[in-house]
Amino acid sequence: MRVVVTGAAGSIGTVVTAGLAGLGHDVVALDRADFDAPQASRVVVADVLDAAAVHDAVDGAEAVVHLASIPSEASLPEILESHVHTTAVVLDAMVDAGAGRLVYASSNHAVGRTPRGTHVGADTPPRPDTFYGVGKVAAEALCRLYVDRHGLDIVACRIGSFRDRPESRRNLSTWLSHGDAVRMVEAGLTTPAPGFAVLYGISANTRAWWDLAPGRRLGYRPQDDAEQYADQVLAEPETDADRFEASYVGGPFAGDAWVRPAMDNSR
Repeated sequence: MRVVVTGAAGSIGTVVTAGLAGLGHDVVALDRADFDAPQASRVVVADVLDAAAVHDAVDGAEAVVHLASIPSEASLPEILESHVHTTAVVLDAMVDAGAGRLVYASSNHAVGRTPRGTHVGADTPPRPDTFYGVGKVAAEALCRLYVDRHGLDIVACRIGSFRDRPESRRNLSTWLSHGDAVRMVEAGLTTPAPGFAVLYGISANTRAWWDLAPGRRLGYRPQDDAEQYADQVLAEPETDADRFEASYVGGPFAGDAWVRPAMDNSR
């Protein structure tokens, strides 16, 4: 399958580009940074807001993995441009090119204010913890529109804590390993006719409290478990910050440190 990966120079993009190429996909790697992607058949250095460049990259592709965005909090205008406007450019390019499948990098922060003890599944209502989370909710809604209007198939992956290894007590529940990130994207690319679907992008963590069943129904079979690192993580004394971070889906993003005016990111 010919697949365009946006944000290919990022932390998850680098892993996914190499992983998909290793699975035999023909990968077109796109990022605004000047980067190397030796596993890709083509590298495109362009901003995802550059509609002409994105249309050119998507031409001839069957699918897009859209990872490009600001990876943390920013002002609301910046977030909407980074998450919603870029997704609109990608979706329009897909419709024009006849590319029928999108795997979208959404985030747990779309439901980040959901407290622990609540079932966290594909039907959990939006409850963003930040403007970043708002951007993911809005982009998911835009994706749904294009599924209904244009018949695209889109899998929104609400990604957890993508790291080499878990680093905190929260991560023992929310960790997504490098290998499982590739398995997650591959499932999103190959599951038959999902329409619009949501999965939670975490590994098969013993302490997970987000529902992996929606992903498994799409063919996502995570193989790693944060529990292998539990003794090392738990060797450090638990702090009040640890307890707070483990109390909401979005962890620290649900806290007061991320409260700021919508139109001003100076704080």
